Amino acid sequence: MTVQQLFLILRARYKVALLVLLATMVTTVAVNLLLPKQYTASAAVVIDVKSPELVSGLTLQGTVAPGYMATQIDIIKSDRVAKDVVKLLMRDTNDMVQQQWRDATGGRGQLTDWLATELERQLGVKPSRESNVVNINYTGTDPDFAAAVANAFAQSYINVNLDLRLAPARQYAAFFEEQTKAARAKLEIAQKALSDYQQANGITSVDERVDFETAKLNETSSQLTGIQALTTDSQSKRGSTQADTVAEVMQSPLINGLKADIARLEAKLTENSGNLGKNHPQTQRSEAELATLKAQLAQETRQITSSIETTYRVGKQREAQLQGALAGQKARVLALNKQRDELNVLRREIESAQRAFEAVSLRASQTNIESQANQTNIALLNPASTPAGPSKPRVLLNILVSIFLGTLLGVGLALLLELANPRVRSAADLADVLKLPLLGSIAHTGVPA
Repeated sequence: MTVQQLFLILRARYKVALLVLLATMVTTVAVNLLLPKQYTASAAVVIDVKSPELVSGLTLQGTVAPGYMATQIDIIKSDRVAKDVVKLLMRDTNDMVQQQWRDATGGRGQLTDWLATELERQLGVKPSRESNVVNINYTGTDPDFAAAVANAFAQSYINVNLDLRLAPARQYAAFFEEQTKAARAKLEIAQKALSDYQQANGITSVDERVDFETAKLNETSSQLTGIQALTTDSQSKRGSTQADTVAEVMQSPLINGLKADIARLEAKLTENSGNLGKNHPQTQRSEAELATLKAQLAQETRQITSSIETTYRVGKQREAQLQGALAGQKARVLALNKQRDELNVLRREIESAQRAFEAVSLRASQTNIESQANQTNIALLNPASTPAGPSKPRVLLNILVSIFLGTLLGVGLALLLELANPRVRSAADLADVLKLPLLGSIAHTGVPA
């Protein structure tokens, strides 16, 4: 079909096309006049994607922002937010609304769920391009109600978002609260174990006792070393075969004096013996004195050697006593060291439990504060106001659309009628029908055929 043929068909059947166009326009106008007017209210919220998370403290990266914004839009459209809107508006307590629910569902299901679904149908969420602003639109027959619902959706979204952000913090707070109780119990058990051990062993300050007993052990060891040296010396002197070579004998002033007197008498006796003879009374008196001095020297020597023997026996006894005391002191020091080691173990357990308790307690305090926070990264930018005019129906737009559609329908109907009852409207049509060449044509004279 050529353009000329189409033009001829439309010229011949313009009344049908015009009638369809007028019918379409009239129907559109009638429908627009009969449809109830609807009003759209819009509330704008701004989402700060750079705000750090409460629990982790991390900041959302720019590459995650598109997915984050899509998630926030899904939250606004969620049933949870819609149900919260129902509670805010208290629609579930309205008798008329309850009757509408019974008529629509027969009393099946939950009224809140039905109302939330009805509100979601008229909800529109549109994020702004290249920004973090989200527009929440609600369309209804009552302008005031539409504004109230849009604002309620914005507020419910903020509340739900805050609750979603705080839910992990509340879980962490509960978890760390239990961990704090367990850590406190372990600390108390460790402290009680240390106290019971000290009471059972009568320990007040084990370090001071260890120092005192160690010093006493060192002193006893020094005394034993000194006694052993004296005993060894006495033993060596005691075993000497010549008593006059013993140091005490050689260093004794009395013995040295006796030896000097003996030497002097011996010299005098030798002189008297040569001059006076052995039987002379003076010589005999000198011999008697000499014998007395020698006997006295021997007695003094025996006394010194006897004192050395006594010193040896006393030294051995003292050595045995000191060895026993040293062994006992070593046992006490070892016992005290063992007690100190056990006390150090108990103290380290207390320190470990104390550090664990402080760390868990600090984290519990942080999560508890975070779980009680009332701040969110969403703010109401522009609250919805009562719309001044209806948003639907759009009469002018609908009329323009009806003109376009009516024109298409009219042209289509004209073509269908032409196809159902074809007519010869030009020389080309006649040539096509007869399958003969066109030799000539007579111009139109304007007289009706």
